[in-house]
Amino acid sequence: MEKAKISASQLFILMVLFELGSALLVPLAMGAKQDAWLAILLGMGCSFVLLLVYYRLYSYYPDLLPTEYVQNILGKVMGTVLAFVYLLYFMYDAARVLRDFGEMLLTFAYPDTPLFIANALLMLVIIYTVRKGIEVIARSGELFFIFMYVLAVTGFILIVSSGLIDVTKLQPVLEEGMLPVLKVVFTQTMYFPFAEAIVFTMILPYLNNPEKAKVTMLCATGLSGINLVITMLINISVLGVNLTARSQFPLLSTVQSIQVADFLERLDVFFMLALIICGFFKISVLFYAAVIGTANLFKIKSPSRLAYPMGLIILFLSVTIASNFQEHLHEGLKIAPVVLNIPLYAIIPPLLLLVAFLKNRKKQRG
Repeated sequence: MEKAKISASQLFILMVLFELGSALLVPLAMGAKQDAWLAILLGMGCSFVLLLVYYRLYSYYPDLLPTEYVQNILGKVMGTVLAFVYLLYFMYDAARVLRDFGEMLLTFAYPDTPLFIANALLMLVIIYTVRKGIEVIARSGELFFIFMYVLAVTGFILIVSSGLIDVTKLQPVLEEGMLPVLKVVFTQTMYFPFAEAIVFTMILPYLNNPEKAKVTMLCATGLSGINLVITMLINISVLGVNLTARSQFPLLSTVQSIQVADFLERLDVFFMLALIICGFFKISVLFYAAVIGTANLFKIKSPSRLAYPMGLIILFLSVTIASNFQEHLHEGLKIAPVVLNIPLYAIIPPLLLLVAFLKNRKKQRG
């Protein structure tokens, strides 16, 4: 670990920016149709249970990174293998998010630019930031957080004043009952984006007041969940269910339709900027966790040395991860949640907590 400390407010800001990240960009929870907002809300509620599991693991080993304490829990060999799997997953997730934002830039701003160039430019900035350490990432988050929310409030006011919102598009509520909503909750929204906060277990040891970790994590997830619910309500009430589901980037399609007093329009460039800021922090946190975890696992004294080679791996992976954006979306919203997210977020951490609890109780008795 580097010698660094971050405050609870910095952790809160990083978590909010991280969880909004690519979730603002993609058509989230559209399997529930006009009840997508409800699926996001329930997914947020269920993810609190997983966050409490991650926090409890951290509370048993407050001074250790997960790459260390999984070895304490499972033993040297199994612990090292599991830690390595999580590090690979963080790199894979970073590559997915990088691809999301590269595709968005190509679709809306730079149609003639190769995907590799767009991704490489974003990745260079992220590598530079990660080399500077967690304190710099956290301070950057504080600067951009205010800017993000000024843009969000401005966008909301402009959409309302444009007269675009039609609440009848949100009806009927629960047209097909609760089953489709619950299916989306337990296969998608519970894990993406809320349980992705498992990556913050790599950052919690840097917190200067550990007793605030639990409240900070829950409050950050609550705020980002409410933001995503409001965003989805607006998307559906402006675009309708079919257009929201078909659109690659529903929020940008919504913003493009803003027209106030016949002169205030084409504001999507400002919101692209806001989305790129969220994406930047999401990739930075995932990449930082992968770098610091790899350095810890393989006893490398200078983690910053790993930034360039690992950054190049993420860059090439982001380009080769799927042959087109539709395939990439299908993989991210349908396949990855079942194959990767459920085991890594919802099955392995509770099992680790159970073993840690039993070991701890045995130690106390001894």
